[in-house]
Amino acid sequence: MRYEHTFAQSAEFLRQVVKRMGQQNAGLHPFSYAIWYEYVSGINRDLQIALDARIKSEGKLDDAATCALYYKHVADLDAKTALRIGASVGHLVDQVADSATHAGDQASHYGESLERWGETLQRPATAKGEPPPGLADILRGTREMQKAISDLHERLEESRREGQELRREVARAREEALVDGLTGLANRKGFDLALSACLQKDAPAGPGPCLLMIDLDRFKRLNDAHGHLFGDRVLAGVGEMLRANVKGKDTAARYGGEEFAVILPHTPRGGAVGLAEALRALVAASRIKNGSNNQTLIGNITVSIGIADYVAGESAADLIARADQALYAAKAQGRNRVNLAPRPQPEAVSK
Repeated sequence: MRYEHTFAQSAEFLRQVVKRMGQQNAGLHPFSYAIWYEYVSGINRDLQIALDARIKSEGKLDDAATCALYYKHVADLDAKTALRIGASVGHLVDQVADSATHAGDQASHYGESLERWGETLQRPATAKGEPPPGLADILRGTREMQKAISDLHERLEESRREGQELRREVARAREEALVDGLTGLANRKGFDLALSACLQKDAPAGPGPCLLMIDLDRFKRLNDAHGHLFGDRVLAGVGEMLRANVKGKDTAARYGGEEFAVILPHTPRGGAVGLAEALRALVAASRIKNGSNNQTLIGNITVSIGIADYVAGESAADLIARADQALYAAKAQGRNRVNLAPRPQPEAVSK
């Protein structure tokens, strides 16, 4: 694991990172946080040398320099580690924002107390109505303290807003990491997470879940005949159909290449078959247009769909394997059809 720091260590690094980020000209985004975290934690010696040299030669870092350092010295992280870092950053930033708000509230209350104390001291305390000795110095010190507290409160409030924005950016980056860029559906990672979350829930009171595995028929032949750009247009079109017809708690994903998947957490076998038939017919009736002259290029695009309904105790891998077997059977039976996987015997699942 790349980051093995305790929570206390990470919190201290965060304090140092926020200070250093605030001294630069770059935005407060995850790239900036990543390079300064690795810098202050001392885990990336090459980055430390490069960053020190850049600061010495050019002064403050701007966005271009920050991104260049990130891609050269940090961006070799795998996607799983990057998601884990994003979640940790979001958690730490959230805590800092809460602490800043609490400190700001305490500073405000202290300032109000000082103000009331100052008003009390201004009341005549001697028979001649003269203020007590040294009162002017006390009041001047009070006003200076109030000004310092007010300034601190403003800085804390600004830090809180920046922390919230950084947290939102981390959340956006995490979300984008789970989306397929071509189709707008969940990608393979998003699919794995959604299916795992679906199967880890307590046994539902109703039917489901069911899984649909969808594959474009003869897609390689289509790519060879019309080119990869057209193939991408077909994939994007299928993705659009799935987004329009898979709603609510159901999840549509691009499983890989020309294969798609749909997770139906609360749909019975019959409902899954009905949805699959509707999707199959919708694709078969579609016509892909030429983007330049709006003329139909090809109209016989079809999909084959395999369906498996979950059996208690079944693993995600086994559920996917059964849906895939049903998909292969649909293709063997002539393509452009839906096939429902048989349910395994209870003893087979328990093994």
